[in-house]
Amino acid sequence: MQPRVQRCWRNLGVLLGRAGALPVGDNPADEAKAALDTLLQNIVTSSAIEGEQLDAACVRSSLARRLGVDEANGSPSPRSEGLADLMLDATDRPESPLNVDRLFQWHRWLFPEADSSLVVLKPGEFLDWFEASRHDPTLDPLLRAGLAHFWFVTLHPFEDGNGRIARAIADRALAQADRQGIRLYAMSAAILERRTDYYHCQESSQRGAPDLTAWLSWFLDTLDATLLGALARIDRTLAKARFWQRFHDAGLLPEQIKVLNRLLDGGERGFEQGISASQYAKVAKVSKATATRHLASLLEKGCIMKLPGGGRSTRYRVATMGQAESP
Repeated sequence: MQPRVQRCWRNLGVLLGRAGALPVGDNPADEAKAALDTLLQNIVTSSAIEGEQLDAACVRSSLARRLGVDEANGSPSPRSEGLADLMLDATDRPESPLNVDRLFQWHRWLFPEADSSLVVLKPGEFLDWFEASRHDPTLDPLLRAGLAHFWFVTLHPFEDGNGRIARAIADRALAQADRQGIRLYAMSAAILERRTDYYHCQESSQRGAPDLTAWLSWFLDTLDATLLGALARIDRTLAKARFWQRFHDAGLLPEQIKVLNRLLDGGERGFEQGISASQYAKVAKVSKATATRHLASLLEKGCIMKLPGGGRSTRYRVATMGQAESP
């Protein structure tokens, strides 16, 4: 277990260091916008784990207003307002105690129209442990987050919403462990990707002997995957900033800039296998002939490089530092 704990702490430290190198820019809201994206992802994916598809634009609007970010899209709803309040209360105010009143409030934010009465009227032991364990030098804070998650979801005090509240409690424990880092990653997104294993590990640990090794190992591995994903996103952001510093005065056309940003952003929509002339034409909304000319110009300026292959299947990707290729 200790190697897993150490790996998570190491990657969290690297994440904080890389985040500190991000260009904040002249707009003080830049950092808030980055936090908004992470918090939004956490809220939307936590609900998706339970099979609920949220209106992301509404939730984004609610978060933006609370973070002081100017967002024109989306109209907040009572549901999105409650979800934003819950997430921020869980992670932005970790010093305040987790008590029965707070659990009731979280549940009301989750389900404004539902009865928030507790099915199990004795969550006090868990709540007492959660507060006391925060100051226990023998319990690693990351293990504490995993234990809190498992204990609450097993306690199952509400008719509904226990999983989402358990994940909020885990986020709160992680915020207490490192308040700065919690806005850089969304663990619920990684849990969603491993949803089947998530439920299987919970259920098998609940049925077995009081040994949570399997659950805690899964929790730490998932947290580590979350941190590595966040690191990859930050690396892309840093690479993008360096790229535009280099080609700021390259005289690029708006269509070329649009495609380059798409490539630099990566992910599912980033053409990880390279972009062809026909794909360029679709993204830039130009003819195939124009796309070919644009790509030739980008290649000549060193913005992109040609991948192995040729003919109609020729593909290109962004040229990183030292990889520019002349035609």
